[in-house]
Amino acid sequence: MVGAPAIIVLGPSGLEVGRRLKAILPGAEIHGARARLTDPDMGFDTLPDHLRNLFAEGRDIVGVCATGILMRALGPDLADKESEPAVVAVSEDGSAVVPLLGGHRGANRLAQSIAAELGISAAVTTAGDLRFGVALDAPPPGWVLANPGDAKSVMAALLAGARARIDGNATWLKDSAIASGPDGAVELIITDLREEGGPARLVFHPKTLALGVGCERGCEPTELIDLVERTLEGHGLSPHAISLVASIDLKADEPAVHAVAAHLGVPTRFYSADELNGQAPRLENPSELVMAEVGCPGVAEGGALAAAGAQGELAVEKTKSSRATCAVARAPAPIDPKRSGQARGSLALVGIGPGDAAWRSPEATALLRRATDWVGYKLYLDLVLDVPHKARLHRFDLGEEEDRATHALKLAGEGRDVALVCSGDAGIYSMASLVYELLDPARANGVVGDAARRAEIIVAPGISALQAAAARAGAPLGHDFCSISLSDLLTPWEQIERRLTAAAEADFVVALYNPKSKRRFHQIEAAMEIMGRHRPPETPVVVATNLGRDQERVSVTSLAEFDADAIDMLTVVIVGSSTTRLLTSGAGEQRVYTPRGYETKREAP
Repeated sequence: MVGAPAIIVLGPSGLEVGRRLKAILPGAEIHGARARLTDPDMGFDTLPDHLRNLFAEGRDIVGVCATGILMRALGPDLADKESEPAVVAVSEDGSAVVPLLGGHRGANRLAQSIAAELGISAAVTTAGDLRFGVALDAPPPGWVLANPGDAKSVMAALLAGARARIDGNATWLKDSAIASGPDGAVELIITDLREEGGPARLVFHPKTLALGVGCERGCEPTELIDLVERTLEGHGLSPHAISLVASIDLKADEPAVHAVAAHLGVPTRFYSADELNGQAPRLENPSELVMAEVGCPGVAEGGALAAAGAQGELAVEKTKSSRATCAVARAPAPIDPKRSGQARGSLALVGIGPGDAAWRSPEATALLRRATDWVGYKLYLDLVLDVPHKARLHRFDLGEEEDRATHALKLAGEGRDVALVCSGDAGIYSMASLVYELLDPARANGVVGDAARRAEIIVAPGISALQAAAARAGAPLGHDFCSISLSDLLTPWEQIERRLTAAAEADFVVALYNPKSKRRFHQIEAAMEIMGRHRPPETPVVVATNLGRDQERVSVTSLAEFDADAIDMLTVVIVGSSTTRLLTSGAGEQRVYTPRGYETKREAP
């Protein structure tokens, strides 16, 4: 499951049941039709599109509606039952619960939980769940089936009356209705060791192992991966039993550590030197050299033991390569990574374009959905509230850019996944450059701490205002162009004037950002005067305001007829070059374009 369950409510008649389900399903949120519900956790306009987006995201879905509504919407997307999320239908009066999809990926358990709350029986139809109360091909969280391809034959044998020999400790198996005994014809093996499965032998691995790693700065990822693989194989341990990769927080930005975690398909967790010092009495190989270097006597063994908990024990002592170390600790029960250490935080600088959802990239939407926190100018946050999310919103006023960036970095340093929401493109007159400036010790030493500097930084591009304006007007950026901000709050006006003059003399198409505000109004007039010295008065000028929003206005004028009173801070102005042309269509629409020079090529002999 990705995220908490989405409870789909189509109207007031299903709201009572939806609220009851939200109260019992951890983190669940009500997704309601905006046209019929006034205050859902998340609103939607078109149900089929919303359902398909949730399904593609891997989000569990509980529809308080007819089964046919869900199946007609999701039918075209059904392809791989091994990866589909849980989809459950609940009648609006709470009299029926039907798991539709993902029965062995949690739908049956989800339906049974809902049925227990409503005081009814779930319409579970999968044979194994009905007969035994478990699905062997979908073990509970913290467990992995090593040979899922053999589950069907084992389940068939059990349904035909065969008994199972359960070797190892798994309460969820022993509490099931599976007939078991020492003479069982099929085997259910529970171990963290490497074991071969087969058509009559299923091997289940509890995620009870914590892998601790340490390495020199810049260690090649392949070296650490090879060390871990040799260590696990040499001690007969299954990589499926590894729950997480643990290390000291100084290594939160070390590529090799994250490469090992990605190789094993598990998360990373990090501990401070003080936390690892707490494991010192349990270490088998404490090191004074390591203590002098990082402030604790052991990173690999200490990290593994910290993750395994107070009842954990070393299964593999520190093992070395030339630049890396690793160790393994074993816990008495599966380890929940969320309860141990700190994740590496991330800061995603998300360019949302002009604001219209249609102009927002899939990457931007995905980053917003996964974020624990959204930070941004309050208007920009309002523009993305259509995105399903569980993020805390941190709203800032216009002009508080450095406060926004510093706050976002601080949250990322605490291990949170932060989205810093930016209009247009995050790297064009926006927050990305400021974030990197704050991370640069040479430019802003002491503004943000070391933890923030170890966070992952992601820049997600968006459609810039100049791109949006150009697309609405035609193709004015078809040849060389530049952009210049007229705001002199951070850049001296004399420098802006020099850039305007240089661009005008070089005959660039020029996009003018921040042309005017309540306190600044003469700059745009000065800029147009400079442009007019170097190109004819009939030069096309595009004026675009509130692009991609309800109040959008796009017009085409000329240098001679340009009206500075018609623009504001939400306007971008594109001034054509000497070759920019105006085209009027048969329908009377004006389109601006700047030719590349193909006419000359066509005329060449």
